[in-house]
Amino acid sequence: MGVFGGAIFVVISLLVSDLAVTTLGHTNGKREETVEAGSCDASAGSWVYDSSYPLYNSSQCPFLQKQFKCLENGRLDRDYLKYRWKPAGNCNLPRFDGRAFLFGLRGKRLMFVGDSLSLNQWQSLTCMVHTAVPEAKYTLTTVAGLSNFSFPEYGVQLMFFRDAFLVDIVSTSTGRALRLDSLQNAKLWEGVDVLVFNSWHWWLHTGRKQPWDYIQEGNKIYKDMNRLVAYKKAMNTWAKWVDSRVDPSKTTVFYQGVSPDHATASDWGQPNADACVDQKHPLAVRRYPAGPNPAELVVEKVIRSMTYPVRLLNVTYLSQLRVDGHPSVYGLGGHRIMDCSHWCLAGVPDTWNLLLYQSLVAHNF
Repeated sequence: MGVFGGAIFVVISLLVSDLAVTTLGHTNGKREETVEAGSCDASAGSWVYDSSYPLYNSSQCPFLQKQFKCLENGRLDRDYLKYRWKPAGNCNLPRFDGRAFLFGLRGKRLMFVGDSLSLNQWQSLTCMVHTAVPEAKYTLTTVAGLSNFSFPEYGVQLMFFRDAFLVDIVSTSTGRALRLDSLQNAKLWEGVDVLVFNSWHWWLHTGRKQPWDYIQEGNKIYKDMNRLVAYKKAMNTWAKWVDSRVDPSKTTVFYQGVSPDHATASDWGQPNADACVDQKHPLAVRRYPAGPNPAELVVEKVIRSMTYPVRLLNVTYLSQLRVDGHPSVYGLGGHRIMDCSHWCLAGVPDTWNLLLYQSLVAHNF
């Protein structure tokens, strides 16, 4: 089974929220919960200073978008580049081997599907691979929301498809409908070897940033509803599609997890701070003061209910600690717009990709 040369899927789980990379599945109709032999639980731990970091120099990746290039945008402090995630206990994330990554994915397609946080992770991965194997020629194309970073020599395609809600937004005579039970874009995902999904931040937008006029579920129309409830309904639609349409012997499915923002400094016990501006070091706490992200809990519950062995990249807690990792005023909008949602590159998404890489390595590519 598996998309990487017959790799065997092993179910990893004690509690989904306790694992950095988790697969959930079933055996003979019954859910199975076992810890993978030799696996590394990276969900708990701390950020440690590592002089060998960062994994790459962003200036070596001319394709990175301006909004993530904090140094080039004027950020002067550099300590935020030097932190490595150290899992608790006698455990470490593997070093990234770009050549092994390309050989393992030879002839395969990997696609990130989601919002600009998926873009953030996709850009991180393409830069990690490019700088690790600089002699490998690449092509980069973008057509109608689908970006494709390919390495022709290896037959590897690393793609990003922008789809912030996963479910559909449809223009009608009465306005734009957010359809919680419709997945027309899913036809673009079918047959892809590795899928990494993400959705949450756009569910919170209101006013001008809200890209829909009303919510529709079946024949029912809602002017609005609790956004977390709507998100759960959409996630269940996504889960049903994965369970019914994706073959685990051919396609590996990840969920990126929920990336936190740091727009409200009271969340981490510094109510007088100006959000993420001038934050220069990770938090040194065992528990994030604001607790888990509610959307993260929804994701975990939905994945636990599925029969398909989705692998959850549990990035929330380790990212909550990185109040220093955002562009803040060194992003696309400069000092006019503060960005405490996206992440500087090099930076935190590199660790998300190490978790992705760890899971692929654990299943022998």
